[in-house]
Amino acid sequence: MREATKKRVRLLSRIFFGFYILLLIYLMFFSEEWGRNFMGGEYQYNLLPFREIRRYLQHYRQIGGWLVLLNLAGNIFAFVPFGALLPILPRKKVGFWKTALLSLDLSLCIEVSQLILRAGSCDVDDIILNTLGGCAGYGLYMLAVWIKEKKIEKKV
Repeated sequence: MREATKKRVRLLSRIFFGFYILLLIYLMFFSEEWGRNFMGGEYQYNLLPFREIRRYLQHYRQIGGWLVLLNLAGNIFAFVPFGALLPILPRKKVGFWKTALLSLDLSLCIEVSQLILRAGSCDVDDIILNTLGGCAGYGLYMLAVWIKEKKIEKKV
């Protein structure tokens, strides 16, 4: 890819990444539709790994399949763009482990902020699922790179 094209892709990725982060902040802290408010009352949190994931899977009939899918898959898919865009943003390549660690860091910051601000609910399972989403996003990025390289090889 030519240098000018790389710069355009990086610029567009940065713009999209900025909008993605703003949307993530809105959904995690301010969206009343997602139960985010700063209204006090009894606050719920989970610090035991896999507790809520197990509860959702064991009681999916009572909770409803749609809500189980929305919670578990939603936490994964919420971080797919993060993992897919992160390797594109800097000039120096960001690898899998750095993407996984940064996904974990961002998710941890969100969950601790939710705990302190009492907005949403702090859940260690969300950190696990978000990190998996970031790793899945990186996998999609690598798949796109591999497909692009195969197309270039066919042209040559």
